[in-house]
Amino acid sequence: MSQGKLSGRVALVTGASRGIGREIARLFAEQGANLCINYARSQEAAESIAEQCRSYGRRVLIVQADVSQEDGARRLVESTVSEFGRIDILVNNAGILTQSLVKDMTVEMWDEMITSDLRSVFLCTRNALPSMIEQRFGRIINVASQLGQKGAPELAHYSAAKAGVIGFTKALAREVGEYGITVNCIAPGPIETDMVARITESWKEMKRSELPLLRFGTVDEVAPTALLLAAEPDGNIYTGQTLGPNSGDVML
Repeated sequence: MSQGKLSGRVALVTGASRGIGREIARLFAEQGANLCINYARSQEAAESIAEQCRSYGRRVLIVQADVSQEDGARRLVESTVSEFGRIDILVNNAGILTQSLVKDMTVEMWDEMITSDLRSVFLCTRNALPSMIEQRFGRIINVASQLGQKGAPELAHYSAAKAGVIGFTKALAREVGEYGITVNCIAPGPIETDMVARITESWKEMKRSELPLLRFGTVDEVAPTALLLAAEPDGNIYTGQTLGPNSGDVML
């Protein structure tokens, strides 16, 4: 069993069956972490990434749960602690992406977005915190978006949810730092995933033209940021921060 930057750590990654979450799970396993892989719908995809992680010699638990709901988030965290005895790293990655002008947006679409992309972060974090506080160590990594920093037409609900994640991250970092827990955000720009593939081609063409690098990123270009924040000593003094692998879309 090879060693790595996360050797001996236990990581819980939500929405880990696809996209950015999948690659974060794979990289964490490569770097030594045992994993709980959460998925909402595709058991086949979850089993696939779990087998890949096990090929590195890691222990892997798979849990189907809707983390936007209290029961699902609670069961996910309890299952992880029961299996591994602890959670060292929580990656709040699960979310959705839909598209609409505000004037056409239904209340149902708005509520679905806030529930899926913001409330899920709160619920999973709230349930994971007691064990992290008790062990006086934790790394919470929230996957937001650069649109939470700058906004975009037809994605006001998504931008609002992700801005909420960034604000939540900053506030929580101030609450739990004394317990040895860091809380940070990754705010990727547009990334080539199946979720982004569902956005209209005209929107994607417009977006590419705005980017200084003139291209979308890939999941393997985002996951190393999560590793930085999770590892020691690499991420030790990052907290309340928003890191932006975003092709230059936001420059701070």
